Order: sequence, then structure tokens, then C-alpha cells
Amino acid sequence: MPLKIQKLKKSKKLKESSKRWILRQLNDPFVEQARMEGWRSRAAYKILEVDEKFKIFKKGKFVVDLGAAPGGWSQVAAKKVGSRNVLGIDLLEISPVPDVKFIQLDFLADDAHELIISEIKELKKHSHNPNQSSYADVILTDMAANTTGDKRTDHARIIGLLEESLFLAEKILNNGGCFVGKIFQGGSSDEIVKTLRKSFKTVKYFKPKSSRQDSAETYLVAMDFANKEEKI
Repeated sequence: MPLKIQKLKKSKKLKESSKRWILRQLNDPFVEQARMEGWRSRAAYKILEVDEKFKIFKKGKFVVDLGAAPGGWSQVAAKKVGSRNVLGIDLLEISPVPDVKFIQLDFLADDAHELIISEIKELKKHSHNPNQSSYADVILTDMAANTTGDKRTDHARIIGLLEESLFLAEKILNNGGCFVGKIFQGGSSDEIVKTLRKSFKTVKYFKPKSSRQDSAETYLVAMDFANKEEKI
């Protein structure tokens, strides 16, 4: 057994839950691979798999990454769509990533939609994007609410975040755009799918291979947004 793992198991300062999390990180090949390849987190491989399967990123498209910390998904998006075409948003401060604009913002705030649209407009002034609309082409969210230990409560919280993310997407997505959001299948997840199908032509569940197999997380990939309402 490696020395660092032996020391970790003997540590009395850490809670058992913290020990389990650290051991899982130490034993996770994607964590080491992400470090070697320069990704901010192992989550980068999840969105790489989504893109490989569904081709959500194209050069010149504009991406908004909700709950972006620590920046892995934004990092991937920037490499795929190009310079100054990615806006990352999080409650936490995020250290800079080349070609990504991060803003520290609660996207649930009353004025968040207007602030996000303003940021998109400002970024597009300086981009090489021929599509100069004030809206985004791809909305991403890998957010998960803090867990309580109660499965029903935790499921309701993640559904709530996804619903709010979708509400924002309907406000700021260009027609033809796509939405990718994390979900834990079960219960009200079917209602989310029904809601997505009202605005997107194609909606799919997708479980990346890089998602931990003992996790119930999966992703909803919704493509070809069609909003008949005229945006402001």
C-alpha cells in the first residue's frame, strides 16, 4: 500500500467522509490524467465525451458555463469554440483560464439575466464571432447543490438548480442552440425532460464513461432550441 494512503488511513484529524473522498481521488485514474494533461478537473473528460457524442461545440459559437468552478468545462469549451467565446459564471472566485471570461455572480439573482446578456454583448464586441447576436449558442451546467444526506431532498435541490438553469437558457439561447445539464435520474427528472422537449427538438440522457460508476449522476443533452417568443 502506498505510503500516502497508509498515512491518510491513520490520520485522526480528518472526518471519515473526508478520508473516503481523498482516497477516491487518489485511486481515480481520471484525476491523475487531468493533472498530467493540464485540465482543471476530471470533469473536463465528461464534457469532452458529451461533445464527442453530440458535437455541441463549433468554432465561433458562444458558450455560457453555469457553476463553472473550478473551470474544467470552460477550459474545454474555449479550446473548442475559440478565443473570447466562453463566459463562466459561479458564486466562487475562479482563477483565470486563457480565452475565458469568468464573472462571480449568483445566476439566481433578480438581475442576473440582464447582467449575463450584457457580458455576452461586451465579449462579442471583441470576438471574431460572425454571429453578433446578444445571446449564447450553448448553455452548460455541471452544478450540484450541497448534499444533506437525504436522497429525496438532494434530488429536489439538483432538480431545482436544473430548472433555474433551463429558465435562464430559454432567456439567453439563440435559436438552434443547445443545453447540457447534470441530473440524477428518478422522480421529477421525467418532468424536466418533458419541459425540455417543449423547446428543444432533441433531448437525450447521456452517462459519460468518465462519470464515476457509483454515482447516480447523468446528463441531459438538449439540442436545436426553438423559441418562438421574441427576445428583448
